[in-house]
Amino acid sequence: QQRRVSLASALIHEPELLILDEPTVGVDPVLRQIIWDHLVNITQTGSTTVIITTHYIDETRQAHLIGLMRGGYFLAEESPTDLLARFGTDSLEEVFLRLSVKQNLTKQNGNGIVNESADIEDMPNGEAPKGFGDTLTCRSKGHYASAPIDLQYVEKSTFNKLQLLPSIDRNHIRTMLWINGLWMLRNFPVVLFVFMLPLVQMSLFCTAIGRDPRGLTVAIVNYETGNNVNCDSTLECNSTTLSCSYLSYLGKKDVKFVYYESDYEATNSVLKGKTYASIVIKSNYTTALQARIAEWRDAEPWDIAASEIDVLRDTTSKDIATFLKIYMYESFQDFIGGYLESCDLSPRAVAIPFQWKKPIYGVSYPNFTDFMNPGMILTTIFFLSVALTAGAMIIQRNQGSIERAMVSGVTPVELLITHIIWQFVMMMVQLTIVLVWSFVIFELTLNGSVVLVALLSILTGFCGMCFGFAISCGVDSERMATYVALGSFFPLVMLSGIAWPIEGMHYLLQLCSFLLPLTKATESFRSILQRGWGITSPVVYMGFISIAVWTLIFLLLSIVLLKVKKG
Repeated sequence: QQRRVSLASALIHEPELLILDEPTVGVDPVLRQIIWDHLVNITQTGSTTVIITTHYIDETRQAHLIGLMRGGYFLAEESPTDLLARFGTDSLEEVFLRLSVKQNLTKQNGNGIVNESADIEDMPNGEAPKGFGDTLTCRSKGHYASAPIDLQYVEKSTFNKLQLLPSIDRNHIRTMLWINGLWMLRNFPVVLFVFMLPLVQMSLFCTAIGRDPRGLTVAIVNYETGNNVNCDSTLECNSTTLSCSYLSYLGKKDVKFVYYESDYEATNSVLKGKTYASIVIKSNYTTALQARIAEWRDAEPWDIAASEIDVLRDTTSKDIATFLKIYMYESFQDFIGGYLESCDLSPRAVAIPFQWKKPIYGVSYPNFTDFMNPGMILTTIFFLSVALTAGAMIIQRNQGSIERAMVSGVTPVELLITHIIWQFVMMMVQLTIVLVWSFVIFELTLNGSVVLVALLSILTGFCGMCFGFAISCGVDSERMATYVALGSFFPLVMLSGIAWPIEGMHYLLQLCSFLLPLTKATESFRSILQRGWGITSPVVYMGFISIAVWTLIFLLLSIVLLKVKKG
């Protein structure tokens, strides 16, 4: 009754196109004929086109055009009258049987016999040729049919291991590539967003991460000059305001001074978060410092105490507190060195007894941008590929495109290949944007081979594509795919040595870190960019091996899930 109501409600609206799936299943022959007569009537007298799917072949005699399908292939697509006349029979069931036999005979059988004929007329009673997993057996005394068939003996082929590999149809590949290309053209805003995303991400990273903080506010209490901003900062051996000279050196670090009248006010400004630190200079700072330098071995305790600068910091922001400490140390080192030179003394007399040579790799003052850049590039390429592939396949699966393709005979391997080709093209565009933006626009460090940089980036992007395919094949919704991708993002960033050295982790996490796909790749990429190492270095080629192994794992997992998972 529900099926009848559904059919009736569809007919009431008089649609231009009516698609019916098995409309006569479970009804008696009289009602079936009534339904067909009515459908024929509305197509002849009205403007309705009717498309019907049914496995009752003989009932389609009244249709204008029928298509017989078996094994995912159309056997024929003609009018019923033409088919009956061509095969000289009065039964469409007989026509379908002969077409099925013809289809089987066009395939090579297990005895090395290949059919070279396309005409089927008669076949002796018995068992019809097998194919497509079917066994057609004749039980009646009639003949099935096929007249003379030109057969050619072919030498029985030996077993070839290549037969175990899945077959690939070029027509399927070409068609699926065309379908995916049309989908991208129809969703051009999405494609444009995908291409703009790496540009925005790398721009934000290069302009926001790793730069030295500037404009830090510091509270100053200078009892020696009474907070006089215009005091003499000239650095001379007989200077009476060395505190002004030191503050002038510190000001070159782009530190902003806020002057207060007392220690209490300066400390209170730090407590209220108005300043990052407070500096208090005592009233007899210059004389005490000069006495400490002149009589450094026999300096009086009060001269030592008076020549010290009191600093109070807010260390809740570790990076800012560390940079302030570095600024103050470097400024004092430059200041005291200049003062000793003005007194014809060697600055090395008061320097820390370490001689820092020129670094073997890197620069004397490394920045955090260069440290994070290798991991950031690989992470960006990897997860953009993950998002691109996982989202595209799930969208097409939810739209039914993948199911229709597989019903038409497209294999999971062919489906995966077509997606890989298109996503690889898009990944290459994203990768080019990332590399050009990093090394050409922002001029980040690149001391190694450009070819190795490009190859490792491509491998990482391809690995991300395969990971995205595995996600899309293993989950059922875009929401779940998003959860899996985001859930894997933070562990990879935190444990792959991208934002912090692996040596700073717990030893158990270090063991886990070496199993992640981006850990070895990041080390390899960093060695290429900053050390200039080649492929012969174990650190470099281990990164390539690691990412290649993970790519193979994700790819095999995708194929298995495509074959196993339903839907």
